[in-house]
Amino acid sequence: MSKTAKDIVRSFYETDLIHNSEAFSEFLHPEVTLYWNSSFGFSKKSFEDIKTMFNQMSLSFETFRCEISHIIAEGSSVTIRYTYFAKTIEAPDKEEAIAHFITIWELKGDKLYKGYQISQQGDSTPESMMSFISK
Repeated sequence: MSKTAKDIVRSFYETDLIHNSEAFSEFLHPEVTLYWNSSFGFSKKSFEDIKTMFNQMSLSFETFRCEISHIIAEGSSVTIRYTYFAKTIEAPDKEEAIAHFITIWELKGDKLYKGYQISQQGDSTPESMMSFISK
């Protein structure tokens, strides 16, 4: 049974990306482009940029996980809303929300090809975190 676009995107975000560098070749198209608007400004990331970013994060984080609140698919496009949580090497007993994201992915050949992402720094207040619980 072949995976749907939604399954592929969900699998990518559920993978431990700071400890599994093979996942990038498995899920990302070699010509992937991620257009990212964050609270720090705009950036455009390639395959190597994305892989390097996660490799650098592995130096700071003990654990890194994604909690998905919404995932909506239409054809080969998938929109996903999620929060990344991490435990730092300095405080391995405390998990914190690192950032909140919404990303729209276009898939090509069952791989993530073009991404349009918006993010902001993590907000762990109860009201903010309750907004990430899908009802």
